[in-house]
Formats: sequence, C-alpha cells, structure tokens
Amino acid sequence: MTVGKEINLMINYPYTTRNISGRLTSKTESDKRIAQKFGKEFFDGSRNHGYGGYYYAPRFWQSVIPGFKQHWNLKCGDLFLDIGCAKGFMLYDLVKLIPGINIHGIDISEYAIKSAKEEVKTCCQISNAKDLPFDDKTIDVSVSITTLHNLGQNDLETALIEIERVTKRGSFITLDAYRNEEEKERMEAWNLTAKTVMHVDDWKVFLSDVGYTGDYYWFIP
Repeated sequence: MTVGKEINLMINYPYTTRNISGRLTSKTESDKRIAQKFGKEFFDGSRNHGYGGYYYAPRFWQSVIPGFKQHWNLKCGDLFLDIGCAKGFMLYDLVKLIPGINIHGIDISEYAIKSAKEEVKTCCQISNAKDLPFDDKTIDVSVSITTLHNLGQNDLETALIEIERVTKRGSFITLDAYRNEEEKERMEAWNLTAKTVMHVDDWKVFLSDVGYTGDYYWFIP
C-alpha cells in the first residue's frame, strides 16, 4: 500500500491572513489547556483560546466543496464522513451542493455537536477519531481537516488506521506542519491544540509507515 497524493483540496478556502507575531508571547500554558477542552471557550470565547467566535459563513466551504465533488465524483447516495466536524458547517454546504448525499460528522466536542447547524444536527455525533462508530468499508469518502494533529502520535496512528478501516473510495486529511525553521516558529506561535506537529517530510514517512493510503495536505500558518 502506498500513500495517496499530496494535493491541496483546500486551495479555495479563504484563510484569513493575520499577523501572529504577538501570539507567540501572549499565549500561555493556561490558554492551551482551555483550548484543548474544545468547549465553548475554544469555539466562541476569546481568540486567546481558539476561534474567537465560530459562525456559519457560506464563503468558506461553498468554495471548497466543488473541488471535493470533482476529486471523488461525489454524487447522490454516497456516504461522506467529516472527522472533526465541529458545528457541521461543511456538511451543511455539502448537502446543498450535492442533494441526496448521505452525511456523517463526528467531533469530540459536546459543545460543538450541541451547537451544530440545525439542518445537519441529526447527522452529527460525539465520537473520537480513534474509534470511529462505523462498520468496515461503509464510508465512501472520509475527510479530516486540521483535526488529527490534536492527537498524540500513538492515538493519531490509531485514528489513521480507523480511517483506512471504514473508508471505501478515498480520504483526505490536513495536518499542522512546517518546511523550514521560520515556518516552525510561526507554527509554535499559532498552535494552541496540536499535540503532533512535524516537518512535511517526517509526516510523509509517518503516513507511509502507518499504512495510510488517502490524500493529504498541510496547514502552515
């Protein structure tokens, strides 16, 4: 088995460019502990603890989903899993673009699932990537965007094996990474929740050693 493609399926996601230089000095271990609870403070509290307010806006996922659709030829009847679905915003836009697609979302955050968009709330559940609540090869496509690196390395390995177990056609993950010392410093300044961050070359070796066969890309602030 070989790892899939390094491909930026998030290329059309409108990331906000921020000056994060101040975050390196202002971020505290207390801020990290609060963020890593993935509760209200992480999603809708202070920016020191996470998003600083996590609200639906169509400009984010509606620009990304056409690339997902084309990449996997997604269609009515397919089963799509979002691992780390938060409030289900991507899933909501997915069913709008591809009527009849079957969606599932999991997240460890009880707050996020309780706050999920009403239209997709019944399709989202509290669960952990280490133990996906689906039978073998029952999901057509699985994605996990900026989530799996929040696990320690051993748990992350388990989660990748779980993705392989449940997925039939394809998967895509994005991971916190860096390519040089400058990017590593920026990641240190940015990171509140990731427990596993590697150089992109080390990530590729890790994915191969685990036996992950899906596609992948990086989040580099």
